[in-house]
Amino acid sequence: MVLGDLGRSPRMQYHAEALAAHEVDVDIVACAGSALHAELRGHPRITCHLLPPARERSLPRALLLPVAAGRAVLQALRLVWVFLVVLRKPDVILVQNPPAVPTLLVTIAAARLRGARLIIDWHNLAWAVLALGIGPRHPLVSLARWYERVLGRRADGHLAVSDALRAELAVRWGIAPVRVLRDRPAERFAPLPDEARRLLRRRLVERLGLAGLEPALVVSPTSWTRDEDFDLLLDAVRRCEALAAERAFPDVLVLLTGRGPRRARFEAQAATLPGRRLHVRTLWLEPDDYPRVLGAADLGLCLHRSASGLDLPMKIADMQGAGLPVCALDYGLCLDEALRHEDTGLRFADAAALARQWIDLLATFPRATEHLARLRSNVEKARGTTWRAGWEAEAREVLLPHA
Repeated sequence: MVLGDLGRSPRMQYHAEALAAHEVDVDIVACAGSALHAELRGHPRITCHLLPPARERSLPRALLLPVAAGRAVLQALRLVWVFLVVLRKPDVILVQNPPAVPTLLVTIAAARLRGARLIIDWHNLAWAVLALGIGPRHPLVSLARWYERVLGRRADGHLAVSDALRAELAVRWGIAPVRVLRDRPAERFAPLPDEARRLLRRRLVERLGLAGLEPALVVSPTSWTRDEDFDLLLDAVRRCEALAAERAFPDVLVLLTGRGPRRARFEAQAATLPGRRLHVRTLWLEPDDYPRVLGAADLGLCLHRSASGLDLPMKIADMQGAGLPVCALDYGLCLDEALRHEDTGLRFADAAALARQWIDLLATFPRATEHLARLRSNVEKARGTTWRAGWEAEAREVLLPHA
């Protein structure tokens, strides 16, 4: 169960695929929207029960709470119907958190009424995500923290994306044991062979209106949510343009994938950029195309600014699986679990630092700088455990204790 666009919830799709591989019949309850992974589409053991997609739109802060409250009530009614009437009796209910409202309350009730075990997969803390929208001092944030903590303790098992999140749940919320299931790349994330890489890049450049150029390719997978710093990116592009004007520097395509409520605003702002050497573009990629574009890129970019400081963006695992060093916005010690500075990537704290990293890493394109070559070599050496192998070692026992 994930109360979000299933096509944009890769971890939950991976769970379903791994369970089905153990000959488990899987019902997925989620929102419709984006296309699903090829491995999931038409799988004989997986049945998707898709709710109407949520409308993605930016709202004034004054309207956030009334709209969210109305949506939560409607979602709760739909979920009660699905869990109590539509679904066959489950042995285990696995729910993604966040969101916590109304999912934790509904799934706990459904698990108790239908005699199922409830497992929470903690991706982040929902109250911290709420605080991004309405401010950390709002009384509802305290209420949301209490709700999430009290209901979270009632689950029968727990998974978490990071050691930092596991420790927070244990020390501050009294939730234990929690098994850490790390985000790792699926097998389809891998560097492309040279010829396939050249052909894909040529088609991509032409599609984005840059025919005639052979730019370095920087890719930033994004969900266009509040926990990503797009203003920093725009500032970094301007700063890099200024630095590039003082030296020889190649054309660079900065490609942001995905779609979401903040994309239109970003595109309007990006249209005002100089566009002399750095060309900023956005593009929605289908699930089967996304790994190939990552595998054809030169450098990854992560703009995630964690709401809690405890979660890890899966996009870093995807990019590293495709062989990409990643420049990542530094939001704290938790990031050490996914990216080691000056080993498998670089961290930046502000736009000036990101601009300098681009200059340093891409200055000699199409030949890799010594710095970029070293980082890429380290990423290749670090590539190892796939998501499925990690799931078998870290999650199978929690979800299928008798398998």
